Amino acid sequence: MVTFSDSDHFWKGGQTLKVPMELFKENRQRLCEILRCHRTLPPDSFVLLQGGKSEMRYCSDHEPLFRQESYFHWAFGVIEPDFYGAINVQNNESILFIPRLPPSYVAWMGKIKETDEFKKIYHVDHVYYADELEKVFSDLVGASKLILVLNGLNTDSGTESKAAHFDGIEKFHVDKTTLHPVISECRVLKTDLELNVMRYTNKMSSEAHKFVMLNIKDGMYEYELESLFQYYCHRYGAMRHMSYTCICATGENPAVLHYGHAGAPNDRRLTANDMCLFDMGGEYCCYASDITCSFPVSGTFTKEQRIIYEAVLDANRQVMKSVQPNVSWIDMHLLAERTQLEHLKLAGLVQGDIEEMMDTRLGAIFMPHGLGHMLGIDTHDVGGYLEPHTRSTLPGLKSLRTNRLLKERMCLTIEPGIYFNQALLNDAYKNEQLSKFLNKTEIDKYLHIGGVRIEDNIFITKDGCELLTKVPRTCEEIEEWMKNNKKQSNDNVDYELFDELNKKYQYENQYLSIKTSN
Repeated sequence: MVTFSDSDHFWKGGQTLKVPMELFKENRQRLCEILRCHRTLPPDSFVLLQGGKSEMRYCSDHEPLFRQESYFHWAFGVIEPDFYGAINVQNNESILFIPRLPPSYVAWMGKIKETDEFKKIYHVDHVYYADELEKVFSDLVGASKLILVLNGLNTDSGTESKAAHFDGIEKFHVDKTTLHPVISECRVLKTDLELNVMRYTNKMSSEAHKFVMLNIKDGMYEYELESLFQYYCHRYGAMRHMSYTCICATGENPAVLHYGHAGAPNDRRLTANDMCLFDMGGEYCCYASDITCSFPVSGTFTKEQRIIYEAVLDANRQVMKSVQPNVSWIDMHLLAERTQLEHLKLAGLVQGDIEEMMDTRLGAIFMPHGLGHMLGIDTHDVGGYLEPHTRSTLPGLKSLRTNRLLKERMCLTIEPGIYFNQALLNDAYKNEQLSKFLNKTEIDKYLHIGGVRIEDNIFITKDGCELLTKVPRTCEEIEEWMKNNKKQSNDNVDYELFDELNKKYQYENQYLSIKTSN
């Protein structure tokens, strides 16, 4: 059960992070400040958000582990299902509407909290029951009778947020257009309190990645490494939820960008010559981390593995040194793409003029995804294509989850990669515009690598960025860290050794505050 220490914090006990409930109050205040600037919006308007619902798995009585709807969490921090939340735009006054639970709930699920308890826990002004929504709004909403509800498109999934609804809402004026772009833009820019949670999720997920690297062995299955990551996140970070489905790709599997799904469930057995691409992140208080580490099972890079890895690392660091407010994310994608093509040309995998390669979008064959995305309560966080931003139709660029100019206080991922996807390569070999650049004989020598991705999480500062992710990144750092792997037996996980090494090796100083050079 979540502990709310002194009714002021979300906290999982022990050494886990205490998240002040002030975080959500501050978010509500930010939202109302912007809404009050809308000239056409009546001052007596109310925001109404509906939280996530408790659901059963298909036609069974099994209730999957609940995770709160992201917009609702951003505004209220409520962990339970079936809540509503309202905010008075004029004065920031907050109201929660809780489900009226049956007496039988006590036997199966535990104590039924009263309204005063929820008021104290979540630091809101009023708490009522959800079946009182119509009555409460009739008493509180002014002459305009205007209720702002959330309704808008998620530009990553194509799904729409569902507007809050209750019996009797038709008696009020419902605005379905104003709220979505405003609250989404609020989520784009992180407060200091939000940033602190994301520092924590990155810290614990970084340690979990290092834990996996220290315990990987030839002959293990991918799912064993997934389980080690999840164990560390939950055991030491109290991160019960992963931010997304873990990707534990080895051999040629890294060529598949979202490997790890139900049809490819991290079930390959590792061999000593494999390259790993492990994309995993835990969440805490619904705030995500999204980290990818690529490294050899053996702990030592081969010549080919090192060439590809250092090409991707160079792209990652070139971008990291270049980001700052007002920089175009499209330009950063193109910088990463160009950097990787230059390395591939030096290695003999591609040939010809780099500018011509860029014009024909050759880089998208090796990096079909975008450079990175917004990060926050959702892994692919909202706000990437709010109006007037529109998505490109060009290969590679069309996969960008945002093409905005960077702003101070944005959190994003930087995740360049080079992949050897046989299907994409075969199509390129048949394309006269692309095939002239490709040296198939050399490329074939790298197919066994599958792919390399290096993904870090950053926070945009006034003159650069703060690097949140703290893992070994250079080939030398990775080999130095993984040489300790050989000290362990094949069957046992040595937790004391990990704690000792985790204190000895620090990966924050070299890259933590990266600023642009003048």
